[in-house]
Amino acid sequence: MSESTEKMIVVGRFGAPFGVKGWMKLQSFTEPTDNIMDYRPWSVELKTGLTPVEVIDSRRHHGGWVILLAGCDNKEETVLYRNASIMVNHSILPKLGANDFYWSDLEGLSVSTTTGQELGEVQYIMPTGANDVLVIKGEQEHLVPYVFDQVIKKVDLDARKILVDWDTDY
Repeated sequence: MSESTEKMIVVGRFGAPFGVKGWMKLQSFTEPTDNIMDYRPWSVELKTGLTPVEVIDSRRHHGGWVILLAGCDNKEETVLYRNASIMVNHSILPKLGANDFYWSDLEGLSVSTTTGQELGEVQYIMPTGANDVLVIKGEQEHLVPYVFDQVIKKVDLDARKILVDWDTDY
């Protein structure tokens, strides 16, 4: 499957320039955050479309990363990449165990309760420190903690559905 037809997922984002020689800050969305450096090749969504980028150098900096891309030789050239999402082919990510899912796999799935009520679709997942929370939008917004077996009863990626034990008043 080619890069253009394969599912791409966001693993991080480029940030502000770091110095004047083309370096940029990098925000990783992976767990642990260092894993972002293992997932290559990277592409970014620019105004011109999905564009491959090549990392020339990277360094740890204050608990995060700073990186240098090919063709990015000064601070002015980093403007093109500021806030651009870093994307990789889903197929390069490690396989997960049963009942483990990548956030990107859950986004867009329809959610219903064990009593048959439709809540809506997962818009995104919010990390809270204790439990991740599914942000579900339907007729109203629902914030449902991602606690497998207690709240999340079943995730069916093929059917694109999540079954939850949740009171619709919340």
